[in-house]
Amino acid sequence: MNKTLIASILTGIGALSTQAIAADAELNLYSARHYQTDEALYSNFTKQTGIKINRIEAKEDELLERIRNEGANSPADVFITVDASRLAKADELGIFAPVKSKVLEERIPANLRAENWYSYSTRARVIVYNKDSVKADDVQTYESLAAPALKGKVCSRSGSHPYNISLGAALVKHNGAEATETWARNVVANFARAPKGGDTDQIKAVAAGECGVTIANTYYLARLMNSDKAEDKAVVAKIGTVWPNQKTWGTHINVSGAGMLKNAPNKGAAVKFLEYLASDEAQTYFANGNNEWPVVASVKVSNPALDTLGKFKADALPVGELANTAAEAQKIYDRAGFR
Repeated sequence: MNKTLIASILTGIGALSTQAIAADAELNLYSARHYQTDEALYSNFTKQTGIKINRIEAKEDELLERIRNEGANSPADVFITVDASRLAKADELGIFAPVKSKVLEERIPANLRAENWYSYSTRARVIVYNKDSVKADDVQTYESLAAPALKGKVCSRSGSHPYNISLGAALVKHNGAEATETWARNVVANFARAPKGGDTDQIKAVAAGECGVTIANTYYLARLMNSDKAEDKAVVAKIGTVWPNQKTWGTHINVSGAGMLKNAPNKGAAVKFLEYLASDEAQTYFANGNNEWPVVASVKVSNPALDTLGKFKADALPVGELANTAAEAQKIYDRAGFR
């Protein structure tokens, strides 16, 4: 082999190595999490690894459509969002690639991960009631929201929102489709007003007496509980909270999660990032930064609002299975008029 050929081969190897190093030096993150507190999460990953994060933020549907349109040329390495139904939808589109990681398998419980994506934090969907007009004993389960005694007292955000779809999917899993449809029709019959607004709006409506009871994610409630604003303290003083279904299958939980994209150009960096999200440090950020619970059981956090809410029995249903009945739950809601 002549010297010119050898030099050419070595140059080529050097170029490939340089490309590999460059590729591992950055991560392209498509994020549907819109929380300012995540900034520290990302900056600390860069400090620890030297890997720069290029982040694009948008709504889930926009990001998924972008990834589909980019196809094999997509620069996206990791997609991160909230809600199991959204993660499952992304998985159904075939955009994720499986990640084999001993770190992730050891740290993230089996029921909080799917074949192609992982959960990194949890939030619970609790019942919030007005202490002056509703008794806690009357709203101990999700099923109780359909009781005739709550006629004209229930308020909710849209039934088409993923948070409610995921709850409906869990109800189908536990109680069956027929029972869930009966429940949905009776809940609609109990509405104080047509669904509108987000979870915080529902909590404030309960405090104001516009309705007597609602369902909300805990991190919205925790924000109000941790607030120093007088108006937020006034809201918290008016309401009570119930962990639903503690004597049956447990309180419904949902997640924030992420997965590596199948066309990821920086797969090494993507795996490092997914493993970092399961680290003690990152798990603490999830909990303290956005009032969520870490998925890693050994991580202990101190958050005044979460501490006040106390411990509870969580539904152990694998989050990946919610996708199996999410579409059915949406059809049930549509037929029931829960829109």
